[in-house]
Amino acid sequence: MRVLFVCLGNICRSPTAEGVLRHKLREAGLADRVEVASAGTGDWHVGKAPDKRSQAAARRRGYDLSAQRAQQVTRADFATYDLILAMDHSNLRHLKALQPATGKAELDLFLRRYQSEIDEVPDPYYDDQGFDQVLDLIERASDQLLIELKGRL
Repeated sequence: MRVLFVCLGNICRSPTAEGVLRHKLREAGLADRVEVASAGTGDWHVGKAPDKRSQAAARRRGYDLSAQRAQQVTRADFATYDLILAMDHSNLRHLKALQPATGKAELDLFLRRYQSEIDEVPDPYYDDQGFDQVLDLIERASDQLLIELKGRL
């Protein structure tokens, strides 16, 4: 099973989701059965580490994002991944425009699929206080995603 998280630049929300889900999969003993990655719709940060504020917020909760490097989503990802989860409506529109007719990946908004309160993970890039809120949302949704993944394996 392969899961790809997608946000705009792949330095805040999607690498956080990748790090949180990887951690939860390790704790559940499923790290070797589910591949997790993240990407951005834009190419501005390709090759760069996650935002320092994302890393700091994640580190405070026991998640390590330091080894991750930003990459841009590609059409090939729709054949590689089983589930592609967008952080917001703009990301989802971009992915739908990029999605080939033959791709196998299920495409959805991360929070719409796994949490009923709100359907978008807000971009914390311009709000230093938003990184903890992003983690709260991602942790809750990742718990629900983990339940789904266990059922699929």
